[in-house]
Amino acid sequence: MALSKFLGLFHINIALLSSSYFLADPFVFYDFEVSYITASPLGVPQQVFARNNKFPSPTINSTTNNNVVINVRKKLDESLLLHWFGIQQRRSSWQDGLPGTNCPIPPKWNWIYQFQVNDQIGSFFYFPSLYFQRAASGFGGFIINNRDIIPIPFGFPNGDITILIGDWYTRNHTVLRKALDAGKDLGMPDGVLINGKGPYQYNDILVDVTLVPDGIDYETIDVHPAFQAPYNINYNVGQGRLTAFSHNLLLAKIDGSYMVQQNYTSLDIHNTSSDYYIVASARFVNKSQWKRVTGVAILRYSNSKGKAAGPLPDPPWNGSFRYGSINVAEIFVLKNKPPVTIDGKRRTTLSRISFVNPATPIRLAESRPLTGPPKTEISVINGTFKGFIEVILQNNDTKVQTYHLSGYAFFIVGKEFVSSANHWSENSKGTYNKWDSIARSTTQVYLGEWIAILISLDNVRVWNLRTENLDSWYLGQETYIRVVNPKVSKKIELPMPDNILYCGAHSKKAEVCKKEPQDISFATSITTSSSKLFIAVLIVASALLFH
Repeated sequence: MALSKFLGLFHINIALLSSSYFLADPFVFYDFEVSYITASPLGVPQQVFARNNKFPSPTINSTTNNNVVINVRKKLDESLLLHWFGIQQRRSSWQDGLPGTNCPIPPKWNWIYQFQVNDQIGSFFYFPSLYFQRAASGFGGFIINNRDIIPIPFGFPNGDITILIGDWYTRNHTVLRKALDAGKDLGMPDGVLINGKGPYQYNDILVDVTLVPDGIDYETIDVHPAFQAPYNINYNVGQGRLTAFSHNLLLAKIDGSYMVQQNYTSLDIHNTSSDYYIVASARFVNKSQWKRVTGVAILRYSNSKGKAAGPLPDPPWNGSFRYGSINVAEIFVLKNKPPVTIDGKRRTTLSRISFVNPATPIRLAESRPLTGPPKTEISVINGTFKGFIEVILQNNDTKVQTYHLSGYAFFIVGKEFVSSANHWSENSKGTYNKWDSIARSTTQVYLGEWIAILISLDNVRVWNLRTENLDSWYLGQETYIRVVNPKVSKKIELPMPDNILYCGAHSKKAEVCKKEPQDISFATSITTSSSKLFIAVLIVASALLFH
């Protein structure tokens, strides 16, 4: 057993050295065995994705500048990609885990992700990004802690709690996918999960009954009265749109970026006579639907004298970043609309384009930006490294949209509701906040609203811009931003990984890979010098000694 463990770590270190990672920064290793299990979070047995037989998947814990190595061992009958939501993948879009940047990991294959979490601190999460698989879970938290030498702008916390909140359907993800392919709407979710568990059985005082059936397991978070904790709230790992909480919350950081601190009526930690509700509910739906689609967990202090009781609170965030004047190179106005029919299929669009994933990822092949009437195509926004672009996200749909950009934190500088006489125009720039705008990787755009974001293109190659509403994303509401750098340098971009997967136009290379051992994570070619090899052996030996 000890020898096999040694050999496995030996191969991993060789792969890392050959991919230009640095021994000066620590490594953290994770094994992901991804498989199906049966779970019943809302009382209905269904097939879900699990990591190491855990649902939801366990949290990845790392520190800024760590090299993260994740060995994915698949026991699925579908291809798989894992996307690291909010992790900026500095200099390494090869590891982003989206079909525009990576070929899928084939069924029953293994593969290693390896990337460095540079210059980021905060709470993020990961999930499967293909074939509507996110609706089957497979997601988990991803924490990046600050290094001890880096001060933080608040009292040092005594602990760390991750809260994953997401809406949930009791239908299998393949059934949901077939419904969308058939042009059907998914309708309201069946509930909201908090850390993979259903709602606490609360009573509605007006009718003195509970809307939650017996036997539903709910989440309880235990804290001490003097506990000062960061709450890593990944508040929407599901399919749709949610808001959260109930208590008093000092918001100091959002999407991994520090901000001007503000208090919200949604977690002040102090003595209490009873437990508190943690509530996550849908917005912009009528009250009867809101009651049905509500997640309820319990915040329990060690000196609590009773259970939480009474009606749930009524449903509610903001961050800041300061920068000087900038020169915007180009402006892109991206408008979404309600679903349309294209070639007989129900599709969603961004500026008339319904995105289809290419057979060959954009990162491996060239494509072009498109305009014109609604059509299914590959669309790409081109930008220049070290430039600034402005993107206007305008929501002409009938529901709230949440947009996310991989590889970046952007600045939200303006927003306004649209009327017949008030669409975004150049004159709208006069209303922009250019003093303390919000640094985010994700933003909500309410129905009938536009939001202006500025993006500093300091991370090269191809990055995904998409709606986070899973049904709209699946039906084509996304694009990619290609950041072009005229100079080739390892300081700007890491080289292609040795264990790269091939597909599409490079399928012949993929056939060569298939002739290699199936465990492709350990089939990496050795290109390091003997001195580096010796250092790698020393690292492994010390790891075995201390574990």
